Amino acid sequence: MNYEKLIEVAKNASKNAYIPYSSFPVGASLVTKDGKYYHGCNVENASYGLTNCAERTCMFSAYADGVRKQDIVALCVYSPKEHLVSPCGACRQVMVELLDESCPIILAYGENKSYETTVKDLFPLMFTSEDLEND
Repeated sequence: MNYEKLIEVAKNASKNAYIPYSSFPVGASLVTKDGKYYHGCNVENASYGLTNCAERTCMFSAYADGVRKQDIVALCVYSPKEHLVSPCGACRQVMVELLDESCPIILAYGENKSYETTVKDLFPLMFTSEDLEND
């Protein structure tokens, strides 16, 4: 799959980031099987723990619209940094819940750089709902 539009949507989303504390804009986008795009950006808060990352904003927006994991083709996370930036642990755990473990994750950065991975590769020893089942 060509991820050019997915990356562009994430880049554009990063322009809406509310980042008065970190000055670190991040954008995210996902595309569904029917070709619909969702986006999100990081939104900071003076109470840092209440900050929401771009990846979660994007996934939550899609889910709020009725999208489910089987509908999602790929997710992109974009940072303007010139080095690879990977999702935080909280975002990885949400990806485990809301995306298929083989879902492509595109980490786009800088002008035209990207790295493709999957949920499973980002979080190989993932905690899932199956861990909550009684033995």
